[in-house]
Amino acid sequence: MKITATTVVFDAADLHAESSFWARMLGGEVQAEEDWHTVMVQGAAPVSVQLAPNHQPPQWPKGQAQQIHLDLDVEDIASAHAEAVELGATVLQMATGRQRFNVYADPAGHPFCLCWH
Repeated sequence: MKITATTVVFDAADLHAESSFWARMLGGEVQAEEDWHTVMVQGAAPVSVQLAPNHQPPQWPKGQAQQIHLDLDVEDIASAHAEAVELGATVLQMATGRQRFNVYADPAGHPFCLCWH
């Protein structure tokens, strides 16, 4: 099997909120169609969002299982945290002890982590 491209696709009831959030987080722009938004970053499409009017966000860490999540490695967790929250991320869990990641939710409720080494 030869895979020529990969795209993470999020379901969301609000296409604009979800795609705009990820475009700003990843430094890209949105290419919008009626029920599908593609986030373009330097000529690649790492994230797309499809309209799912009845989407119910996962409940992390317990409850409805998470459907997908991204781990994003960052150089400076303090500035990355501030920017993610400013863009509309919700903090789900801050790192404790020896953990090297914080857990957030995007506007549609999908969990993602900001990680550092």
